[in-house]
Amino acid sequence: MSEAFQSAYAPIVEELGRLAPPAGVVDAHAHLGADEDGRSLEPQTLLRALDEVGPTTRACVFPFHDPERHPAYRLPNDRVLEWTRESDGRLIPYCRLDPADGPVAEAERCLALGARGIKLHPRAQSFGFGNDAARSIFEVARDAGVPILIHAGRGMGTMADLVDLALMYPEVPLVLAHGGIADQGIFASGLEGHPCVLYDTSCFAPTDIVELYARVPAERIVFASDVPYGRPPGGLFLAMRAARYAGLDASERALVAGGTMSAVLDGQPPPPAQPPRVPRVRPVSGTLARIAAYLITGFGAVLATPPPVPARALPWINLARAACREPDPGVAGHAIERISAALAAAEQVLNGAETEQFMAIGLIHAASTIAVTEPVG
Repeated sequence: MSEAFQSAYAPIVEELGRLAPPAGVVDAHAHLGADEDGRSLEPQTLLRALDEVGPTTRACVFPFHDPERHPAYRLPNDRVLEWTRESDGRLIPYCRLDPADGPVAEAERCLALGARGIKLHPRAQSFGFGNDAARSIFEVARDAGVPILIHAGRGMGTMADLVDLALMYPEVPLVLAHGGIADQGIFASGLEGHPCVLYDTSCFAPTDIVELYARVPAERIVFASDVPYGRPPGGLFLAMRAARYAGLDASERALVAGGTMSAVLDGQPPPPAQPPRVPRVRPVSGTLARIAAYLITGFGAVLATPPPVPARALPWINLARAACREPDPGVAGHAIERISAALAAAEQVLNGAETEQFMAIGLIHAASTIAVTEPVG
């Protein structure tokens, strides 16, 4: 790991230590195994990533879009179940299902073997929720008392049919991945009365999570990293900075970090919901908004065409650093100094060894998180 990265990331880790609880953290969204896109994650590598947050940090885990998923995700599910048995309780197994490939039998088999949740990915498996197969999966989850984690991020059309289905099965806890950004407004309005719909924070754009605090109760937001596509420390930094921006105290931040997810996994209701903590219209620093916009655009450039190329972010980092050269930063001055230092290190990493360039993504994400979650009002 480069010295530039370590030096720039140290203040982020230090702040995270002040904001996050010392124990009880649960990452609500983590993959294991291998994906058709070439990404992979072994259990020991995941545990080391969780150790970067703390030695007791746990994660809800499930298979990728595995090349060996046929039939019915049986082999990837069995691997995840076995790996979790060897994790001393730190890895919590979910089974992944394909609604078109024997989902009920596979869910019942995995739940009998110790699975504690269900993962559905409507983009990867190309399905909707207004059908008998989806209803049958919800019925299994209802009868078993387990949550369903559903991809609700990029690549989706409207997910209004999921709102209708969720309201038919209010006993089923739902975790909408990626802040529900595929239809965040529809979810927030349509599921306002649902007793246990949670939103995980695995988003690159911090604006999505700040806006989530303006749309749904803080008691319905749970930390997630989407590892290996994200990293647990960076994901928790976003979750905790956004929570502080929303005015949550230490005990409330502990619920976001893991307390709420732990309760749901144990079959308990989430904490009582309060009104959203952040106003829909709020003060903003124009300089910080410019910086955040450039960095989010830069991340989009990294992913523009496969495979991801971190160096594509360099022109956008350059623009963000130009915005940091503001002679009259006002109340945003300290945040801009931190962002500038992180981006200088990111540039250095991106211009260095190719094997280390992906580390720069963590610095870009942290910088955009600071830009979006710095109080200026």
